[in-house]
Amino acid sequence: MAQVNLLLVSLLFLTLCLHSCPTYAQLSHHHYKNSCPNVENIVREAVKKKFHQTFTTVPATLRLFFHDCFVQGCDGSILVSSTPHNRAERDHPDNLSLAGDGFDTVIKAKKAVDAVPLCRNKVSCADILAMATRDVITLAGGPYYEVELGRFDGLRSKDSDVNGRLPEPGFNLNQLNTLFKHNGLTQTEMIALSGAHTIGFSHCNKFSNRVYNFKTQTRVDPTLDLHYASKLKSMCPRNVDPRVAIDMDPITPHAFDNVYFKNLQKGKGLFTSDQVLFTDSRSKAAVNAFASSNKIFRANFVAAMTKLGRVGVKNSHNGNIRTDCSVI
Repeated sequence: MAQVNLLLVSLLFLTLCLHSCPTYAQLSHHHYKNSCPNVENIVREAVKKKFHQTFTTVPATLRLFFHDCFVQGCDGSILVSSTPHNRAERDHPDNLSLAGDGFDTVIKAKKAVDAVPLCRNKVSCADILAMATRDVITLAGGPYYEVELGRFDGLRSKDSDVNGRLPEPGFNLNQLNTLFKHNGLTQTEMIALSGAHTIGFSHCNKFSNRVYNFKTQTRVDPTLDLHYASKLKSMCPRNVDPRVAIDMDPITPHAFDNVYFKNLQKGKGLFTSDQVLFTDSRSKAAVNAFASSNKIFRANFVAAMTKLGRVGVKNSHNGNIRTDCSVI
């Protein structure tokens, strides 16, 4: 109990930095104060319109931001389309499952921003993605937070850069920590960001090994709740249509909350990389802390998202402002 209380204090301390620590390099909450003062409202309205068309906008945009930042930094390189002479990040096998609604959200927001003469070609695609990500989180009931702005768009997008840069469903805690540490993120921040799995969906082939081919006599991962495992089998029978997808959070799939962590306590983490956060003693205390308080989870998620948004930021020397987000 003392360990959990100590962790709660340290997690709360982490969130205080959001209000007192300096922002990263050229990033600022008021970067477009003169060049496009209403940019956040413009993006928010475009995102809201897309959100009302389909809820998939939320997980699709959020996942797009993660996949962008983990490869070459938060520079909009995931948005670039391939050409006959260059295979871009978005066409790497690990990115083919990115839902089109995420890309469409950024395209629509960029179009809305550039429709304002004062703002045209002044706001980077990387910043639009960062703002849109914050907005979909808020629309799903998650926390609102100030987004640091001032990123430039990257000048490179190659599928080979994706290799080994994204977390996989079968990762253990060591593998997760190594990958996140590469991006300057701690284990606690990794666990907080994993809470994004409170929304979204996954195709059956990403976790089917846990219910059909696990290395036990029953062929089912013993860390899975038995009733949940049976439910997964019924929704994802053998040789299921590869397009079939199920919710990451079986309890509140359309709400950005801390139920994800409560699910882990009950053996209802969909991926191995989800459930290991609770089964590994090194991360269990943080899961319990986030499960016990939605307020603490939200505050730490915001702190981790802010830190993630600083990864690999480009400037005017190694980036630019794209007129078309899909073209360098």
